[in-house]
Amino acid sequence: MSDPVIITPLPDGPNEVSGLTVVKDADGNVLKEGEKVYLCRCGFSANKPFCDGAHKREGWTSN
Repeated sequence: MSDPVIITPLPDGPNEVSGLTVVKDADGNVLKEGEKVYLCRCGFSANKPFCDGAHKREGWTSN
């Protein structure tokens, strides 16, 4: 049995996805595999669905 995948929204930042993770696009192509990935929550990332730190530049908060 594999370890669970845990999704944690970071304060004023992305969703941290921990555990063996495979992110695919709508066509089923693998975009990234790893033990930890960070997914954009703010909508400003130029590298969606991944976080590129744009939330800091834009002053985005999760409140």
